[in-house]
Amino acid sequence: MTITTTRFVSQWINLGSGQSVSMAEGSPVDALYFSILIMAGMRILALRRVVVGDILRNNPWMAAFFIYSFLAIAWSDFPFVAFKRYIKILGHPVMALIILSDPDPVNAFRTVMKRCAYIIMPLSVLLIKYYPQYGRGFDAWVGGATNNGAMLTKSELGLGCMLFGLFFLWNLLTARRIEDSRIRREELLLSTGFLCIIGWLLHMAQSSTSLVTLLIGAATISMIGMPIINKRFIGTYVVVAGLVAVWAEFTFDVYDTVVKLLGKNPTLTDRTEVWEDCLALASHPLFGEGFESFWLGERLDILWAKWWWQPNQAHNGYIETYLNTGIIGVFLLVGLLISTFRKIRIDLLSDFDFARLRLAFLFAIIFYNYTEATFKGVSIVWTVFHIIAIEYPRPLKTRTEQVVQHQRRFRYSQFRYKKTS
Repeated sequence: MTITTTRFVSQWINLGSGQSVSMAEGSPVDALYFSILIMAGMRILALRRVVVGDILRNNPWMAAFFIYSFLAIAWSDFPFVAFKRYIKILGHPVMALIILSDPDPVNAFRTVMKRCAYIIMPLSVLLIKYYPQYGRGFDAWVGGATNNGAMLTKSELGLGCMLFGLFFLWNLLTARRIEDSRIRREELLLSTGFLCIIGWLLHMAQSSTSLVTLLIGAATISMIGMPIINKRFIGTYVVVAGLVAVWAEFTFDVYDTVVKLLGKNPTLTDRTEVWEDCLALASHPLFGEGFESFWLGERLDILWAKWWWQPNQAHNGYIETYLNTGIIGVFLLVGLLISTFRKIRIDLLSDFDFARLRLAFLFAIIFYNYTEATFKGVSIVWTVFHIIAIEYPRPLKTRTEQVVQHQRRFRYSQFRYKKTS
């Protein structure tokens, strides 16, 4: 997760050299690194006796999405490249299941996010302030200086700030209920300190998309914890909010107002024009051009000949999915998003704290993919999505655990009876 948030291994090795790799071939160093991780992860899951069949049965939409993506390799113009990319994305569910199959998955996720932040956030500050040749760059459009930190671009720095910002905001709110005063104080100081660092980095990144999605996620975390919000009607609230947003757009032209407030032009830095060019080149609307195959061959040459900044994605996760896997792929993706929301809505009644964070991540990811394509490849957003989307069937408690739990309940009932008496 640290590597996918910052830079790949080959990019760290070639730091400052300006070397790049072919989009079709990729880097053998990265291929080896991710292959080792995937095999190690599968070994861990095997030792934990994670049954693939159970995962597929509990996550039918995700299973359908992965199966269809595998079938989409068959009609790709570059099937071998598509196959290699498919193997690489299998790392997302593998890494997610390592966390979800832990005896305490929430604490495991909390630990992983903290340890990643310990490395990424201070390193980004260090590179921006004291090693600008590695942590800063220049904007391709206006030539001004940009701050990238430990990431490749300012957008990726903003993305990291968005994800870790939501996590530490959630950690701050949940830490207030810790009974141990020392641990509570440490968690509050840790979360507050990292939120200050993230705020500074987000300001230095000047990433509008990350700022907006961070505010959306933060509003979700805050509002859903209000006493007046009935957790059973979250779906109704979302539908009503969507209808209100549509009405406000048609009545007050909210979208253009927000774009102007963010200092963006109506084309979102050429994004809308790239969308039109990509859609014009899509020749198979139902099935797409093949799994992660649109940005290869002649299509890539045509787009690079027109756009001097050489785009390598559609900068829209839903259009990107359409280009590669067609209408069927978009349908499965939307079904996967809706099924994830339904799972989280149910879990709000049983595991409110973690479900609240999952819902914030889900909304942030949905809106983030309006201007960036992260439902593909090796992306930290794709990894986080699998963590919040996969429903892992918890194993049945052993007989001993059941007896201990029964004894605890019995002692508690006796205590309440004596207190009442």
